[in-house]
Amino acid sequence: MTLQLDDNGTAVSITKGDLTILRYVYRPDNAQFESPRPYFEPLYDLAGNQVSLYRPHDHVWHKGIALSLPNAGPENFWGGATFRRGKGYVDEKNDGAMVHQEFTELTSDENGVKAVERLDWITQDGRHFFSETRTFAVTVLSDDTWVLSFTTAFTNDTENTVVMGSPTTEGRDNAGYGGFFWRGPRSFTEGTVYTAEGEGGDEKMGERGDWLAYRGKHDSVDAVSTLVFTDHPENPTAPVKWFVRTTPFAAVCPAPFFDTELPMEPGDTVTLRHAVAVCNGDTGIEGAAKTAALAAAELERLG
Repeated sequence: MTLQLDDNGTAVSITKGDLTILRYVYRPDNAQFESPRPYFEPLYDLAGNQVSLYRPHDHVWHKGIALSLPNAGPENFWGGATFRRGKGYVDEKNDGAMVHQEFTELTSDENGVKAVERLDWITQDGRHFFSETRTFAVTVLSDDTWVLSFTTAFTNDTENTVVMGSPTTEGRDNAGYGGFFWRGPRSFTEGTVYTAEGEGGDEKMGERGDWLAYRGKHDSVDAVSTLVFTDHPENPTAPVKWFVRTTPFAAVCPAPFFDTELPMEPGDTVTLRHAVAVCNGDTGIEGAAKTAALAAAELERLG
């Protein structure tokens, strides 16, 4: 199904007919404390229900879906304070930015939308840190499901080893967030999590698997949506440990550095590949598994 895209110089909007299904903001205007970085927000299912949340009051650095990394050696590309062993959360004035440089490809055709983007990671004190190439694609699978495929390769351009980690690798239990992070609507609080191991909630935190799905309810309308997230077998620590919360808010992140540090030597590159399928209604576990396979196939096509 043909999708349309519109680029206004700050954000790319992707529409199917009269329905905007997502917007990718690549030149954000957020404060430095929020680690300005590109994000996908808002996102809608094909029934027109919003399945994301922007800048919630409890964590203003959460923005729809964004690549967000809280513990990149001494730097923070997540936003807010940084968790340090023995100190807790500390405002270290180290909130870096992921800065758009250019799109080397931005196309829309009968197969969907594809973008290839170059970015520089800049520390709060103005130093070049990492360079990144990210690619994403949006495809419609059916009348009730579309897929966002996402791949990133970021390279350590410093002269030092940068240890990638998380608050958990710094000593905080079950706080292994960092990576391709989604924040769900308020109404998705106390939603349902599906994995290959079964159905549940917050106890799914830290479970390993190739995919994880989150079902949430919408206010005002009698409707639900399911988001199905995939990891890739070549990602670091695959099968990944999942960071997932249903309370006090809805959040999902395939977290490659959940409880395992990854040292990046100068010149090293880390590649992460993920997809998320946005589905009208409740897929159930069996439907989520089938959708995960379809989303994984879309991710493979992205390359």
